[in-house]
Amino acid sequence: MTVRHCLRTLLVAAVAGAFVAGVGALPSQAAEKVRWRVAAGFPTRLPALGDTAPWVVRMLNKSSDGDIQLNLYEPGRLVPAFQITEAVSDGEQVDAGYTWIGYDTARIPAAPLLAGAPFGFEPWEYMAWWHHGGGQALAEEVYDAFDIHPILCGIIGPDSAGWFRNEIASLDDLNGLKIRFAGLGSKVLQKLGASVTMLPVADIYRALEEGAIDASESSLPEVDQTLGLGQIVKNNYFPGWQQTFTAMHILVNGKVWRETSDQDQAMITMGCMAGTTYGLSKSEANQGPVIADYKDAGVTPRQVPQPVLAELYRVTQEVLEEEAAADKMFRTIWESQKAFHEDYALWKRQGYLPRDFEDRVIEQDKPTR
Repeated sequence: MTVRHCLRTLLVAAVAGAFVAGVGALPSQAAEKVRWRVAAGFPTRLPALGDTAPWVVRMLNKSSDGDIQLNLYEPGRLVPAFQITEAVSDGEQVDAGYTWIGYDTARIPAAPLLAGAPFGFEPWEYMAWWHHGGGQALAEEVYDAFDIHPILCGIIGPDSAGWFRNEIASLDDLNGLKIRFAGLGSKVLQKLGASVTMLPVADIYRALEEGAIDASESSLPEVDQTLGLGQIVKNNYFPGWQQTFTAMHILVNGKVWRETSDQDQAMITMGCMAGTTYGLSKSEANQGPVIADYKDAGVTPRQVPQPVLAELYRVTQEVLEEEAAADKMFRTIWESQKAFHEDYALWKRQGYLPRDFEDRVIEQDKPTR
């Protein structure tokens, strides 16, 4: 056998072997495709809170050429909105959930710090802490106890301070008030004498209409407009002291995540980072036009009086101290956030214009009579 013939034989054998190996690899490759059942915590047509998840799903499907398919199920279709974490941990009904983890407060006291807390981070500050200040690792530590992998997958700006049937002029107006509230803010209002209840967002309208509650916080103006809250009560208060950002996460069953390839894990993580940017930019773009239409709708945007806001801040610090004393992980995350905020504040104060700068310039430029 000549050398040339020998090389040709080896080449043919190598090609044939590669072909066989490739054919043999096809079934395992097919098995690696991501096909997750994902429970949604909010209706997917609800702006800001719900519509980022479908966008992420579409982008992951397109960018992976169909290899990553997250099948979203509306709230209650597979599991109730408030039970997503338990369902993901169990892994029987769903593989993952897209939700606001502030709903986990009862079983995970530290969850509100990861979801949106009173007088807390602004959205971009939270994103900086999550990705570059140790936040992600702390969240993973919290949810590892439930065999869940959390991924930041959406964020929006502050809620309004709520919708009120009557005006709030002093702390006395909060005492005895029947109000729907969520997260740590509810504990603050309870300390001030309010009667607080927790309802899914879809139930707020009926509760206000039937008089079961006198007031409610919910979310951004465009969300509340979609829910029709301004049709029932006409006083919408700002700023959203109780939730200065709202972070949405995909919670993935730990076993499912570990069985997902590194490549698909990376694509899903990048898809969620893109979703976070998409959701924040979209929500920031949409609120001004809604508020501009308040007058025609008979709605009055109001500011929480400064003395009331100051007292809310004082009581919030009490609540945070109590929660930190009662739960080690809460204390660890709170201390991490405080340290990050202290450093970030140096940049924020130096680098950004004061919030009221434009208003002050306009006021100064007004002609005097």
